[in-house]
Amino acid sequence: MTRIIKRIVVTLAFALLAALVWGVVIEPYTLDQRNTSATVPNLPRAWEGRRIALLADFQSGMWLDNTSLIDTITETLLRQRPAAVIIAGDFVYHPTNTSDAAAAKRALNTANEQKTLMSLDTTLARLKPLVEAGIPVHAVLGNHDYAMASPHDARLGFIADAVKKRIQQAGITVLQNRAVPLSLPDSNTTDQPLYLVGIGSHYAGNDHVEQALETLPGDAARLVVMHNPASFPDFPAHTAPLAMAGHTHGGQMRLPGLPQWSWMSLFQSGPAHTDGWIEEDYGAPGNRLYVNRGIGFSMVPIRIDAPPELTMFTLQGNGTAQ
Repeated sequence: MTRIIKRIVVTLAFALLAALVWGVVIEPYTLDQRNTSATVPNLPRAWEGRRIALLADFQSGMWLDNTSLIDTITETLLRQRPAAVIIAGDFVYHPTNTSDAAAAKRALNTANEQKTLMSLDTTLARLKPLVEAGIPVHAVLGNHDYAMASPHDARLGFIADAVKKRIQQAGITVLQNRAVPLSLPDSNTTDQPLYLVGIGSHYAGNDHVEQALETLPGDAARLVVMHNPASFPDFPAHTAPLAMAGHTHGGQMRLPGLPQWSWMSLFQSGPAHTDGWIEEDYGAPGNRLYVNRGIGFSMVPIRIDAPPELTMFTLQGNGTAQ
């Protein structure tokens, strides 16, 4: 009996070690490209069949971060040449984990702030070939871009401002509750545009959906990007036919074959919308949400059954394209 118990203990120990090695050394550097199609009402004909790439959650600056994977992503996107690249926030990490604003500023002292911004510069340098190749890149900010790990943490707007400034200096358009038209170099200038609507950070209390929609012509074809899926239910019916988000890391650690059993689902109250198309009753009619698993980590640098994701959407109209 003792021998059997020893065998069980040793087997479990080896299984745990193997999972740890896989989750720290292998899976975080294994890119999973998900290809899917999405219907966009009133899609301009020039956009029919075009592809849009979605990324999220670089978390640059976290200990043992895996931002070197961005080199692989950039090379992949340069080969596949999507019509646009969209980044759903959380460029940096370094949360302060306190609700006291003064304590948060002390926690993110000058040295840590500079470390955060230097790690961001490295990430942006890895994305620079996309901008140089003429591929439009747009982004929104996430909670970590305000140094927030939870909605109760102090919001550090000066960090978000510094992050936004650097991102825009790198040639990436940052959207906060506004819409911009997406252009194609080979499309007719008389074509109706496809718009991209960008929503601000949910944790930072900056996700103003009505404000963003006011910048759109009423029936314009649009894509919507936000960082946190929790912003999605605020969209009125038929205003977000293709909404994209990140934030969840796909649960980051979950049981193989049982994605509903994840680190996120254990600690989040209510349903955990971790990744892929959210098919259950979530959001208003006519709206559809896709959640990207992101690239980096939160808390610990490990991913198990939640590999980093690059999503590629092929756009299709609903027969009423302009």
